[in-house]
Amino acid sequence: MSDIPNRPAFVPDDFAVPGELVTEAFRLEPLGPQHNLSDFDAWQCSIDHIRATPGLAEWSWPHPEMTAEQNRGDLERHAADFANRSGFTYTVLDTAGGQVIGCVYIYPLKDEPGAAQVKSWVRASRAELDAPLYRVVSAWLREDWPFPAVRYAER
Repeated sequence: MSDIPNRPAFVPDDFAVPGELVTEAFRLEPLGPQHNLSDFDAWQCSIDHIRATPGLAEWSWPHPEMTAEQNRGDLERHAADFANRSGFTYTVLDTAGGQVIGCVYIYPLKDEPGAAQVKSWVRASRAELDAPLYRVVSAWLREDWPFPAVRYAER
């Protein structure tokens, strides 16, 4: 149930939020503080690449001056959103070594009840996974999630 008066819940109460998505190249799982150091490293070495990613050019994040401890706070906020079902952030992990290689953010679209705004990025050293991540996540949202509409910048 939504904690904002007169705003519908982002997902229905009976919707089972997926706990992971696994492909041959990467795995998505809910982002949390346990990913802090690898997440921090992933975006710190990829700021220009992230800002050049479709859909992220006007996003104010990432902040180069952000510390690892501030990043942990950000991850805790995303984990709380996930627990409250108000937004869903998944870390993208390399299936071979478990290293964070990106993130996927699924949040309500402000002006379209029930619709989702999706953003994703991958670290610069794994740029070749940006389009495959987009395709896999787009299909996953279409097939397994209850959104009537999804806004996700094409790759």
